[in-house]
Amino acid sequence: MSDVEGAAIPVEKSEAEEAAKPATSEEAAKPATSEEAVKPASSEEAVKPEKSEEAEPMTDEDPPAASEEAALEAAKTLSEETTQEAETEPAAESEAAAPEQTDTSQEPEPPVLPPPENTEVDETGTEPELSKIVSQDDHSELTAPVPEEAEKLAEADAVLVDSLPADLSHGLDSPPPVIKQANGVATMNVNVEKEDGTAETLFVTIKHELLSKPFVGGWRHKESGKEYHNCSVQTLPKRFFIEDTPKNCRETQTVTTKNIRSQTTSDTSTQMTKTGCWVSDRQDKVIIPGQYVTADEKFSYMLKQVIVLQSYFRRWKAQKYVNSIRQDHIRRIEWEKKEEERKRKEKERRLKVEYQRRMQPLTKEDFDLVYHALELWRREEIENINATKSGPERKAALAGLMDEETQLIASIQRHKLIAKQEVGKRSKRKFLEKCAAPKEWIGFDGMPTHMDTPYTMRAKDLKMTYESLEKRYLTREERLDILLQLKLTVKEHDCKLTKDIVELIDREADLLMRGTKESNLEGLRQRISSLFLQYIKTPLFNAEAANLLRVPEDPSSLRKNIYYCRGCGNYLPSTDFELTTNARSIGRCRKCKNLDSEGRLREDFSRYRSLLHSIRSTEESYNDGSKIIFLLTEADLRYLAENIWGAQSVLSQWEDTYDLTLVRWN
Repeated sequence: MSDVEGAAIPVEKSEAEEAAKPATSEEAAKPATSEEAVKPASSEEAVKPEKSEEAEPMTDEDPPAASEEAALEAAKTLSEETTQEAETEPAAESEAAAPEQTDTSQEPEPPVLPPPENTEVDETGTEPELSKIVSQDDHSELTAPVPEEAEKLAEADAVLVDSLPADLSHGLDSPPPVIKQANGVATMNVNVEKEDGTAETLFVTIKHELLSKPFVGGWRHKESGKEYHNCSVQTLPKRFFIEDTPKNCRETQTVTTKNIRSQTTSDTSTQMTKTGCWVSDRQDKVIIPGQYVTADEKFSYMLKQVIVLQSYFRRWKAQKYVNSIRQDHIRRIEWEKKEEERKRKEKERRLKVEYQRRMQPLTKEDFDLVYHALELWRREEIENINATKSGPERKAALAGLMDEETQLIASIQRHKLIAKQEVGKRSKRKFLEKCAAPKEWIGFDGMPTHMDTPYTMRAKDLKMTYESLEKRYLTREERLDILLQLKLTVKEHDCKLTKDIVELIDREADLLMRGTKESNLEGLRQRISSLFLQYIKTPLFNAEAANLLRVPEDPSSLRKNIYYCRGCGNYLPSTDFELTTNARSIGRCRKCKNLDSEGRLREDFSRYRSLLHSIRSTEESYNDGSKIIFLLTEADLRYLAENIWGAQSVLSQWEDTYDLTLVRWN
């Protein structure tokens, strides 16, 4: 086959084999005559085959020759035989068998071949149907020909001949173009006649590709055995260069899906009754047109309906908004009730706690509250005396007020001594519990783990001994057993402290054997308890005490962070001094400030302390790194509340400090 392929070219097996043989140099150089010009043949033009019993079937392993030169020689040979047979047939038979003729001035009439000897021609002049060859091994017999299909096939062949390219259909009577070989490149000049009647000569370069074109099937005449091969494409396949380096791309490994909606077309038709065609109208419906509606009327109707829809929608939206407001109002009322109840209970609890603190003060804050109440009472009495009395009566009233204040201060001091004893007992008990507490940590399962060490077990034994020593209302035998156990415990170490404890134990045991009253032994027992507590606090005898003592074991460490107090004249650690935000010097220690507050100022920061805790918890919840509120003290907050804001709310002028809170300025 040549490079220009566009139609099915009939080729016999024997002729194809002869044409596939390579031509000699003399035959290739011999010019072709006008009678040997290549002419296309239609599907009805059957070439009389030469029956050969040695013809091999077409297989996919032995496809027809694809060389361009062999295909050109086969086409020339076939054209010569077709022309000689066409001249011998009568003209009438040619007109009956030939399809629709075209204008000979533009395209020459294709030759008409006589039917084969073993083929019967029907009245229409058509040949039997062609059978389709799917593969070269397909030799099964097909069904009998159908005249309508034969006519369609003849028309298709005629159209195929008429639609040949201009470079093939032009000049069928003229000699073929001369192929020139130069430097291994084949070229030729082709005359092409355009549609407007002008001719043009094109310079064509023939590429001889060593590509074996595949066999893509064809058609075989059922009775004559003539075969028509389908043409394959001439475009070379795209070359893919495989590199040694492997490359992976996500786009090639990921399936990309896309959903597209499509609506297929549906063709329909109608049929009416007419001459020669009757259509039943039993199922027809008579449609009577109604009143004609103009565009303005339709728009006004739509507008009314839209207004109705909008009114219902706005009504529903308004009802929804009103219901939400009603629910918010109900929730607000319930919240206000709960908040009012909470404030009332909080106030009752605060008053109860404050009354308990005044009646039984224990801590420093409790005594500050008592002294502050005393100072308020003293100022109120002085104002009353100055307003009602003058002269000697005023002086006598002020003297009596001083005596009453002195008695109240003495009563407060007695309460302070009792509180100091109670606080001392509590601190001792807390110290012993911390020493005897086992080691605790969180395990891998999230549960706390406790472990007793030899040191904690030693501290637990000392704690139990001290608690038994502090018990009262025991018999003489029980007391002697406790003293004996204590003596055995302290005899493990030989030092001055243990010798003093053993001496006091022997003295109490001797007095108990003499029948001395317990009231006379109270001082001796107190000395034994104090010395044993000192024994427990010594790290040499109780290793756990080293982690809880304020005084370090190394005295040289006391030289660090030591400052001088201007009030009491003592050298104290930095933790005993209280610094304000505007302090420039160390000043006085806490004890001196407390003593000065009890004697002169008598200030109470309890309400500002609660306010400071509240604002610190609020600022901590913001988690924005703010630190200024943690540097303020109760005195600084009191200055802000009383001197800047007037000890009242900015919004409602409420003066109860317990109900107020501080907020950020921005």
